[in-house]
Amino acid sequence: MATITIDDKEYDTETLSDDAKNQLQSINFVDQELARLNAQAAVLQTARIAYAKALNDALGTDLVFNS
Repeated sequence: MATITIDDKEYDTETLSDDAKNQLQSINFVDQELARLNAQAAVLQTARIAYAKALNDALGTDLVFNS
């Protein structure tokens, strides 16, 4: 028996209506996508910092690039 807690109330997932199960599945999907996109954004930000540093090194400057 799996349970979920929403607003401090526990629900048995096996007894949820089909609509509630579908909504829960959608929430789980969105949460996973948000986590994936946040991880991708972190990778891209790290790459941007490295490229900006390389550009500064190539130009012989100490410029700061903000997005």
